[in-house]
Amino acid sequence: MAQRLATEYVKATFQMTELQLNQFMHSAECCHMHIIVKVLDSGGQEIVLEDESGEEVHFPLESKNGLYFCELSCRLVNPRMTNLVRKLFVACKGEGIVNRIYQGFTMMYYYENGSVRMISEVTPSRSKLVYEYKHTAGELQRVYQLDDVEQEISLLYQDINYWLDERNKAETSEQIARIDDKLRQGAAKWFALEA
Repeated sequence: MAQRLATEYVKATFQMTELQLNQFMHSAECCHMHIIVKVLDSGGQEIVLEDESGEEVHFPLESKNGLYFCELSCRLVNPRMTNLVRKLFVACKGEGIVNRIYQGFTMMYYYENGSVRMISEVTPSRSKLVYEYKHTAGELQRVYQLDDVEQEISLLYQDINYWLDERNKAETSEQIARIDDKLRQGAAKWFALEA
């Protein structure tokens, strides 16, 4: 299995409540991260996390209506720091691109609302789509709600009833043969639609 060299967040954005921010700070402390909170000239805040190896991440936060908005661009190497940021990003329903960098290739994860929507494998010579989210449940629900087939079966049922009534009224063997042929065709189509 390939060893991950680094993880990059490219213009990743997310928002969090004050409770989520406090939980994140607590998680960082539990992971033995050094936390520095800076107040910026613009009135915003910046949280800086630093691990024992010296790797650090800067989270610029803008507060608006009780929410903290963050646009994050960083490169992480330390697995503990990477895991902590990943958990925050997913919990806060982040959006953006996360590159997981390996020797000779990069896996690009495209996030929307905290969920992976697409994964691409990128090498110097090519890019290959590995995964793309498809709203299968929603598509199946839409197909399930379509009632075109049921309507066609209902019309076919009425048609067959009509030809059965006509058969009962038929007086010649040619009329009966022609009606029987119509009934055979209708029955075959009916069974195909029911399947």
